[in-house]
Amino acid sequence: MDPAYALEIGRLAVFTVLMTAGPLLLVSMSVGLFIAVFQAATQVHEMTLVFVPKICAVLLGLLIFGSFMLSNVMDFTEGIFALVARGPIP
Repeated sequence: MDPAYALEIGRLAVFTVLMTAGPLLLVSMSVGLFIAVFQAATQVHEMTLVFVPKICAVLLGLLIFGSFMLSNVMDFTEGIFALVARGPIP
């Protein structure tokens, strides 16, 4: 296997991870930012106020983006299996 070919596979793997985890990370970060602004404005610093909405938002994000995430990982996996089935590259 050519090193450039291995780097391309690694690049695709990192891109797949970012595209898969990105929507949930953005949802979690936006909810966390909203709660941080709310806590700063109201001077309420309750720890459960941070975690419970984030967990609910991530679960809602899984319901919304779950099919996209699964199809993204399945496309990458099918591509890797197709490369393995073709055999070594001369």
